[in-house]
Amino acid sequence: MTIRGILFDIDDTLIDYSATARVGLLRHLTAENLLRYFQSSDEAVDLWRALEEQEYPRFLTGELTFAGQQQARTQRFLSHIGVKVKDPVEWFARYAARRDTAWAAFPDVPPTLRGLAGQVTLGVVSNSSLAHQRGKLATVGLLDHFSESVLCSEEFGVAKPDPSIFLAGCDMIGLPPDQVAYVGDRFETDGIGARDAGLRAYWLDRTARGVDHREGITVIPSLAVLSATTFGNSDL
Repeated sequence: MTIRGILFDIDDTLIDYSATARVGLLRHLTAENLLRYFQSSDEAVDLWRALEEQEYPRFLTGELTFAGQQQARTQRFLSHIGVKVKDPVEWFARYAARRDTAWAAFPDVPPTLRGLAGQVTLGVVSNSSLAHQRGKLATVGLLDHFSESVLCSEEFGVAKPDPSIFLAGCDMIGLPPDQVAYVGDRFETDGIGARDAGLRAYWLDRTARGVDHREGITVIPSLAVLSATTFGNSDL
């Protein structure tokens, strides 16, 4: 079946979220004079990432709001180093401001999207907040590639890997699932989730982590394989 549309994940697929978050956190801790509480920059980043991996799923299941998970990990991070602040919300906002100026797309993303323009219909399905993700895409100059075809879990009410959000993404771009590819960096959430929803699943393994590859999921090392010359009017 010919693929006529591609839906993308955003963080660590189109935008280098991990690197940006690291830069932003270290800028923030330095400005707030908090880096001294850690033996190394890596220790601080590892703690921040671990707390995000623990608290963000609570947002995805509806236990916390998007802002609520931000506040929860801020409070746990500061509690871990024994620091009290007057307003955790403002503390996170200062971090976000320093992080957001560092947003950057992976180098293979802009040329890939330009090459796909006019060849297939493009869209985004993301486990996040719509305003947050649209702002991020706009900052790095990618939003115009997707126009209004950006779907996020906070507004939809269900998160990946639930099949319904993938199917809603297909509806958003006006194509049946078997004519839509989904590209994301998380094997379980994106690869297996998209496959089980009936889409053509592409797991983006930029770091060659060697996760057990499963039937029905195509592994790609970069987005360059999605160029118009290799795509054309046939399957990827």
